[in-house]
Amino acid sequence: MQLTPMMQQYMEIKQNHQDCILFFRLGDFYEMFFEDAITASKEMEITLTGKNCGQEERAPMCGVPFHSADTYIAKLVDKGYKVAICEQVEDPATAKGIVKREVIQIITPGTIVNQTMLNEKENNYLASVYINEDGAGISYCDISTGELYTTSIRGTNAEGALLNELVKIKAREVIINESAENLISVEEMKKVTDAYFNSLNESYHNIVTVKEAILKQFHTKSLTGLGLEDSEIACLSLGALLSYLFETRKHNLSHITNVTVYDIGSHMSLDKATIRNLEITETLYEKRVQGSLLGVLDKTHTAMGSRKMKQWLREPLNCSSQINERLDAVEVLCDEIIIRNNIKESLKRVYDLERLAGRIACGNANGKDLIALRNSLFMLPELKAELESLDNGLLNGLNGEISGSLMEVHDLIEDAIVEEPPFTVKEGGLIKPEFSQELDDLRFSIKDGQTWIAELEGKERERTGIKNLKVRFNKVFGYYIEVTKSNLDMVPEDYLRKQTLVNCERFITPELKEMESLVLNAESKINQMEYEIFADIRIKIQEYILIIQKASSAIAVIDVLTSFAHESVALGYVKPEVNEGGSLVIAKGRHPVIEQMIKDGIFVSNDVYVNDSDSSMLLITGPNMAGKSTYMRQTALIVLMAQAGCFVPCETASIGIVDRIYTRIGASDNLAQGQSTFFVEMSELAYILNTATSKSLVILDEIGRGTSTYDGLSIAWAVVEYLCNANNKIRTLFATHYHELTSLEGSIPGVKNLNVDVAEENGNIVFLHKIISGSASRSYGIHVAQIAGVPKTVLEAAQNKLTDLESGKYDGEGMLAFGSNVIAEEGEHKELTKGKGKKLKQSEPSQEELQLSLFSFAPNPVIDRLKSLDLMKLAPWEALKILGELQEAAND
Repeated sequence: MQLTPMMQQYMEIKQNHQDCILFFRLGDFYEMFFEDAITASKEMEITLTGKNCGQEERAPMCGVPFHSADTYIAKLVDKGYKVAICEQVEDPATAKGIVKREVIQIITPGTIVNQTMLNEKENNYLASVYINEDGAGISYCDISTGELYTTSIRGTNAEGALLNELVKIKAREVIINESAENLISVEEMKKVTDAYFNSLNESYHNIVTVKEAILKQFHTKSLTGLGLEDSEIACLSLGALLSYLFETRKHNLSHITNVTVYDIGSHMSLDKATIRNLEITETLYEKRVQGSLLGVLDKTHTAMGSRKMKQWLREPLNCSSQINERLDAVEVLCDEIIIRNNIKESLKRVYDLERLAGRIACGNANGKDLIALRNSLFMLPELKAELESLDNGLLNGLNGEISGSLMEVHDLIEDAIVEEPPFTVKEGGLIKPEFSQELDDLRFSIKDGQTWIAELEGKERERTGIKNLKVRFNKVFGYYIEVTKSNLDMVPEDYLRKQTLVNCERFITPELKEMESLVLNAESKINQMEYEIFADIRIKIQEYILIIQKASSAIAVIDVLTSFAHESVALGYVKPEVNEGGSLVIAKGRHPVIEQMIKDGIFVSNDVYVNDSDSSMLLITGPNMAGKSTYMRQTALIVLMAQAGCFVPCETASIGIVDRIYTRIGASDNLAQGQSTFFVEMSELAYILNTATSKSLVILDEIGRGTSTYDGLSIAWAVVEYLCNANNKIRTLFATHYHELTSLEGSIPGVKNLNVDVAEENGNIVFLHKIISGSASRSYGIHVAQIAGVPKTVLEAAQNKLTDLESGKYDGEGMLAFGSNVIAEEGEHKELTKGKGKKLKQSEPSQEELQLSLFSFAPNPVIDRLKSLDLMKLAPWEALKILGELQEAAND
């Protein structure tokens, strides 16, 4: 049997969009059929039904109301589906036969522009990657704001640098050339980035085609003016990105007015492990903003300011002059508290100008969007007046980016759009009286008819005696008179039955039908005229898109700088000195997040001195939970904050530019992928050692724990030697439990020992969280286990094993005691020998070189005697006698 005409139309459109779920517009619903319906009903959790399609079996079908479709589309897109929106493109009232339908938009994770589907504080980037033997080109765009960036990556670690860029921008979707599969592991990229990947065939990457797309988009005849003349690989990624956007959006991209060509070296490079371990934008486990560095610093008042701050924290600057320009602006805002507060109040009333501009340019903006734009523009003169009173080059330059001509847009919207416009733009109620004389005349022409209908209910109640008679309207039946069934015997003869319901009946009269025709025809014309006027206003505003974008970009930066200043004053931060030197000097530094989480007590501050010469390697020993990791992380965060342009939590700071921060802490992410802890640890270590430079800062926490003691210690030792290479000293903070490494101070230039101070009170330990010079005297492992809540029986067994270990004996199960298992002498390792029943062969170490065992408690006869007592058999006088003897022994 042949399909129905409507279903034939559906199948023809579906044929061209096989990789999408097709939302097919039928009246007030989007409907899906066949396989699309089965998939969509399951993913969107809606009912699967059927529809007659001209064949023996009904076609599987599901549908959603068009006015609430965004919620359902968002669900599908979040799960990695592409959605094609098929709309009616002609008026059903005038159509002959089947209404013409076309796909007007394809929605993918990276091409969303609808406000309800976006996180206002997150950019939604679509990234385009092109990879060949020479390197990689990456371009990325937020279609909702019009931001567009591109760069090329070359060198031995191009794949790692590319991954870092994708992680940094948190791309929702990545399009990549098919041939890239032969050069890199795309599957690995998917795991690392959590993005939706889409391979494009080679036609997207034809060099002639991509150049045409770029020149067409930016209305130029040469790539030179864009800074792309010498970067073919970047052009290939950028051109493919633009072609993909043309194909999916099916609208003009007039709000993409500029492309930023950047060099990766212009920003500090942060890989995924560092962003995660330092908890820059979200916490490590809960994935929440609160508890991260962003959660502390982000007191912005605009959505674009919040997005900009996140970008700055992920991309700290590497140029000292640019950094100090930001810091000088923050300093001025710190000093001018009244002006700063006035700026903050102005910013509170500014909407998301970037995304408003994007919706206006794409033709998606409604009346409420224009009112939001008007209200935002109204605040700009106040904001500019405050900025003009400040003596600072950066702030003055930002003020210049906010054009006074935007008040023309404000006045246009003020004159034309009603204060409370509807969400829709085709059903009237948008345009103010007196804006259009033609529209006012048309409105006046139906005034008498509207008045007649409004008064009809009262007249008919009086004429018929039906007290609850009502005159109503809906889109299906138009105007009608509704009478309950209990009053049907009172209905006049001139009432014509229109519809029968359970509790009432609906009627029409010839007079009402005539007036309805007059009013509805006029209302339809009014609605059409209002829409045309609104569309014209939107087109006029599109001429100001570039000016709005410049203003919004400036406002975003002002918002971030103001937030930095506000928090710096509130939290006691100071202006760091940032230079091109090799030293990091921090006096009384504090962890910016942890100090805010301490409700009782005071955060213990610590000093840092590390350079690229005689103090490049800080070896930090001490018990777990004492603060080693906090000390290292706070150092990295202070450097990152300073290079982002923020004041820092300390008394003074002098920061020599850091090009990259590396962290090697934990390996939880990869365990589920079947990789051992030690393999992950070594992979990350290899990446650091192969890519770190003398400008880098390396944070290492417990290298070598995942393997045997000797292997681990040997690797850690070799790493120290490598990072302290005489020709390329890399600034490093290295926390370790291998106390043997502390003997390297004095033998390897650059190594300095630090440890966390601990106090003992009545057999208990107190962590002082103070970093001091020298190495730790003990590890306090059993004390830490006790604090963590390890059962008492386990603690007692551990103490017994410790006693055996310290006496150099086996524990009966083959456990080998170890004391000073590696002794450094003239830069070489002593031979380690072991055998059943023997201690390790050792040279005679000095007191300073003596290896400290993990647990270092001496046996206690008082405790041993207490353990041997059988309290149930002791008489009271015997217990008192033994207690006296024990007290005397303890005093001795």
